[in-house]
Amino acid sequence: MAKCNPKYLALSVLVVLTTVIVLTLRYSRKDHDSEEKYLSTTAVAITEVVKMGFCLTVVFGKNGYSVSDFLGQLQQEITLWDTMKLIIPAGLYTLQNNLLFLALTHLDAATYQVTYQLKILTTAMFSVLMLGKQLNALKWFSLLILMTGVILVQWPSEGQQSAEVVGDKSAAMRTAGLVAVITACFSSGFAGVYFEKLLKKSPQSIWIRNIQLALFGIILGFAGVLIYDHQPVMEKGFFQGYNKLTWFVVVLQAVSGLAIAAVVKYADNILKGFATSLSIILSAIISYFILGDFQPSGLFALGALLVITATFLYGYAPSTTEPAKPNKKTDIRQV
Repeated sequence: MAKCNPKYLALSVLVVLTTVIVLTLRYSRKDHDSEEKYLSTTAVAITEVVKMGFCLTVVFGKNGYSVSDFLGQLQQEITLWDTMKLIIPAGLYTLQNNLLFLALTHLDAATYQVTYQLKILTTAMFSVLMLGKQLNALKWFSLLILMTGVILVQWPSEGQQSAEVVGDKSAAMRTAGLVAVITACFSSGFAGVYFEKLLKKSPQSIWIRNIQLALFGIILGFAGVLIYDHQPVMEKGFFQGYNKLTWFVVVLQAVSGLAIAAVVKYADNILKGFATSLSIILSAIISYFILGDFQPSGLFALGALLVITATFLYGYAPSTTEPAKPNKKTDIRQV
């Protein structure tokens, strides 16, 4: 029986996870006549709690479920000064999660998914500035294609233009969603590169780093609840509007951050490009046939095609391996 290729398994996990997260988030934030909306700030805060629980469980398991070894590792690796370095990415990730909830409230799933690919551009930019990475001409060309594709995706059709004239409120909400997702792209790019820099310069595992991130995420998440939704929480409770789907969204959000860490050992840029591209297609198809909140146009199809092409080009790394040249000295000795 043939063994499953880890790369294709990781590809499937990434595609399904990314698509399901976008669609469930979008559906959970839709207006339902008989249902009360949950507060996105509380969902973000609870997601960090669930994420920390997952990470602590993994570290506990890696210590053979020994309480003394588990506590010893936490005490040894989680120091105050080292943990404080994580406050920047933790704050940005918390901001990003709130922005994504806002974006998915005002945008259809497919438009959100394609626009969010701008994080490739911001990640590349911060990688060059902060890590000193060199990008070849092909990668910069792919980024240019990406920007062109996103512009085409956002270009309104004639029907949308007419609707915007009649309903300025709808256009304003869509603009707010676009601003939110673009800001999230910059937040994601900077936080990701900053976190990568920390990981490469420290011996801690990615699970320990995620525990430190979640610690600040919990603090900042609940601070967001206090600042933005204190009154609604006091009136109707912290878990107002929660149902099975809401908890599913919370768990998905927590797992998504950890699943990438689990599959990254098998993944490369090409694999991530496949996952991102296929997720865009799946989100558009499901959003059209099931959610009914997306009407694809010719410009959207062209823009999506350009984004998918750019994703493949950005992840493409031509082989530079050259045939081994015979060692003349070795050959002479062998003769």
